[in-house]
Amino acid sequence: MFDKKELCEKIITLHPEIGECGIDVRVEYDEAEKSIVIYLEKAHYTVKHFLPDEDAEACLAGKQCVALGLEIAQFKDHNFKENAAV
Repeated sequence: MFDKKELCEKIITLHPEIGECGIDVRVEYDEAEKSIVIYLEKAHYTVKHFLPDEDAEACLAGKQCVALGLEIAQFKDHNFKENAAV
């Protein structure tokens, strides 16, 4: 089992743009899916990203979480486009 706080801190370290964009990160374990779930939240938007064990291990080892990085980029783009239109 992974330490939620450690994984969350490592994700923020590997993806510092999260803090710059005001995106909140929450880590949980989904028993039904038997997977770690990363919640990216900003304003009224939430993205639920399932993180396979091997990706979680790579994050904890200090390597880039590729799929999560793509999810963060899409989440940022969506929020920035939404905010620019207002």
